[in-house]
Amino acid sequence: MSPLFEPFTLRSLTLPNRVWMAPMCQYSAPDSGPDTGAVRDWHLVHYGARAAGGAGLVLLEATGVSPQGRISPADLGLWNDRQEAALRPLTAFIKERGSVPGIQIAHAGRKAGTDRPWLGGRPLSPERGGWQPVGPSPLAFDEHHPVPTELSTARIHEITGQFADTARRALRAGFEVVEVHGAHGYLLGEFLSPFSNHRTDAYGGDFAGRTRFALEVVDAVRAVWPQDLPVFFRISATDWLPEGGWEAEDTVRFATLLREHGVDLLDVSSGGNAPGVRIPTGPGYQVPFAARVKAETDLPVAAVGLITEPEQAEKILRNGEADAVLLGRELLRDPYWPHRAARDLGVSHHGVPPQYQRAV
Repeated sequence: MSPLFEPFTLRSLTLPNRVWMAPMCQYSAPDSGPDTGAVRDWHLVHYGARAAGGAGLVLLEATGVSPQGRISPADLGLWNDRQEAALRPLTAFIKERGSVPGIQIAHAGRKAGTDRPWLGGRPLSPERGGWQPVGPSPLAFDEHHPVPTELSTARIHEITGQFADTARRALRAGFEVVEVHGAHGYLLGEFLSPFSNHRTDAYGGDFAGRTRFALEVVDAVRAVWPQDLPVFFRISATDWLPEGGWEAEDTVRFATLLREHGVDLLDVSSGGNAPGVRIPTGPGYQVPFAARVKAETDLPVAAVGLITEPEQAEKILRNGEADAVLLGRELLRDPYWPHRAARDLGVSHHGVPPQYQRAV
């Protein structure tokens, strides 16, 4: 048996394999009307195909905990009953296919209110559907983004409550994994990094101050999420800055705290908080960050980033660099990558729907 197709248990939940779908925004939800932020047919087909394709975990895209927490007006949200109800058929289908439904809950912070990427991705004015972003400090992401409103302590606590409320809704909608989004320069990641967090109160300054908000969100989510189901946290392991940013050493230190606060797995990505940085991309370029967390802490990790070939993914697990791999763009190109990988690695008919077995 290839380690890619060995089950993996977190708390009482057993995931059928170690090939998971990374959260990737689709920018395809209604952006107005009563169904704003709700899944539509595109999402049912998109995520359903990856479940049928053999992914052991299907992680839905960054889902806003509030209207202002979305990256774009076309993002998914989970702050009302209609959004919650619309998700239930999707989670039911994912489970029916033997996969596990997961959801990433998020607040976009100072990078909120932008257009769809294929329409330029620039910040939208209020007249075009955008809104005033918020952040830890009044520092714009780049010259194109507006200066965010600095969050008061009261607003920080309000957003913490929104994360908890969204987690409750996710559970009622049928999800079995919830991932707190702390990566890619969105709100929680903005608080973590000294590059974007210039506060001098309890939520800024030293490492303890800058991690306080994220840990309070984790605590709030963990308090409403069943003790027998896992909580993930996605992190950018480094800002890729030569100095003055969040670094790999910070990630290792933070991982230990996350473990103490009830996080069950760290989803290790990188970048997104500082514009114009040079990132040395290449096959598996982010895997060493996951490997370091795994080597230096007892928190399970998932690796992501230009993992494209079955043998490459299998080697990451055999080498003990990660406990699972998350595929992003590769699963956009090939929804049935897990089935192909199983065939290539000699794992016969692993999870192939009976409707498709004539093609194996």
